[in-house]
Amino acid sequence: MPKTKAQKEQTLQEFTERLGKMKGMVLVDYKGLKVKDAQKIREASWGEGIDYEVVKKTLLKLALKNKGLENALDPQALEGNISTVVGYQDEVETAKFAAKFAKEIEAIKILGGLFEGKYISASQVKALAALPSRVELLARLVGTLNAPISGLVNVLAGNLRGLVRVLDAVRESKSS
Repeated sequence: MPKTKAQKEQTLQEFTERLGKMKGMVLVDYKGLKVKDAQKIREASWGEGIDYEVVKKTLLKLALKNKGLENALDPQALEGNISTVVGYQDEVETAKFAAKFAKEIEAIKILGGLFEGKYISASQVKALAALPSRVELLARLVGTLNAPISGLVNVLAGNLRGLVRVLDAVRESKSS
């Protein structure tokens, strides 16, 4: 049964709201995707703060226009059937999620992405996916900042250990 005009407007409004909250979006061609694979992608996306959704090009075009991003991307120029991977927490994680399933499932092909209001190519999305995540970068930063302090603590502890050994040797020599 076809959707009514009110249902279509509600769908457009919901998708436009999601675009307003997104950190990044990857566009993929899903031609030949099996239902079980699509369900696998959706289930994986639930715990990641990511939405995977098949979208008509006209709906995507209207939603982009509503958000003032019509100049960033023309969905009609893209080949194939489009589905979107929309991330709300981290740009890199969105790209990693799409790249992971593009590797696992042959039918998924990355077409490009929309990050910070600009369109990026498929190769740029793959390069973004190769970057470490925000959490990994913060962990590296903490490790780098902690290294000099740890070194100083080890040097000072070494001096104390040496002093304790000397005092212990003096105690041993006096007791014998």
